[in-house]
Amino acid sequence: MRAGLASLHGKLDFAVREIEVGWEGELAERYGRLLPVLVLDGEEICHYFLDRARLMTILVANP
Repeated sequence: MRAGLASLHGKLDFAVREIEVGWEGELAERYGRLLPVLVLDGEEICHYFLDRARLMTILVANP
């Protein structure tokens, strides 16, 4: 997912913040085995692999 995000970064203006979820706590309970997960303003965009089309649609609609 990191490589996919890096390739889009030159096309669209966005920032990525990586968070270490760990094995305990709220994020671990919420996402569990869905890691890596891409979330924007609380909305889950994709899990495991980057969904470029969905991410671009969301970023263009919400500049």
